[in-house]
Amino acid sequence: MDEYFEKRKRLVERLKKEIGLSEKVARAILEVPRHLFVPPEVRSEAYNDYPLLIGHGQTISAPHMVAIICELLDLEEGDKVLEVGAGSGYHAAVVSRIVGADGVVISVERIPELADRARKTLKALGYTNVKVVVGDGSIGYEPEAPYDKIYVTASAPRIPAKLLMQLKNGGRMVIPVGDFIQHLHVVDRDEYGQIKTRNWGAVRFVPLVGEEGFKD
Repeated sequence: MDEYFEKRKRLVERLKKEIGLSEKVARAILEVPRHLFVPPEVRSEAYNDYPLLIGHGQTISAPHMVAIICELLDLEEGDKVLEVGAGSGYHAAVVSRIVGADGVVISVERIPELADRARKTLKALGYTNVKVVVGDGSIGYEPEAPYDKIYVTASAPRIPAKLLMQLKNGGRMVIPVGDFIQHLHVVDRDEYGQIKTRNWGAVRFVPLVGEEGFKD
């Protein structure tokens, strides 16, 4: 019960009031030590509700946005989840808590140094159901496809066709789309393979770089 736990507890209480967290998402955020996924120099800011720089021009998303994406995904125990953009590994850690020991999170990160750091942090903290791979997340990760859920932590110019192809029938994807003006899209593939998309609202993310993203 150190100072970080108390800060994390207060963060969860604020998020419950502000966005109405489900119990499973609230529990996951309470369990994951966000301060261990950020650089030491900003550790004291880990439980403030805003993004933080993690190096290489990338950020760890604000806690409320991590929570919102988890809620929109409607994660279930046992889900196989694709994360595009591992960053520090924090979001994957939260998702891994929700999907449980029978679930798995495959996280694709294009920057090798970030992938390596995320891998080491996740391993040190005992997250055994997260696999971090280096690659172009804009085209997904075919070796583990298809996925129950897919989420993207960077904004794409459009919904990538190759990600849609890797989403199971009955699955869901959450992805920010846009350049200067971005919106978070919730994409559902029904049991017959038909796609429906709804716009959740305005957001702000770093750009998705890759074959089906923006050019570096």
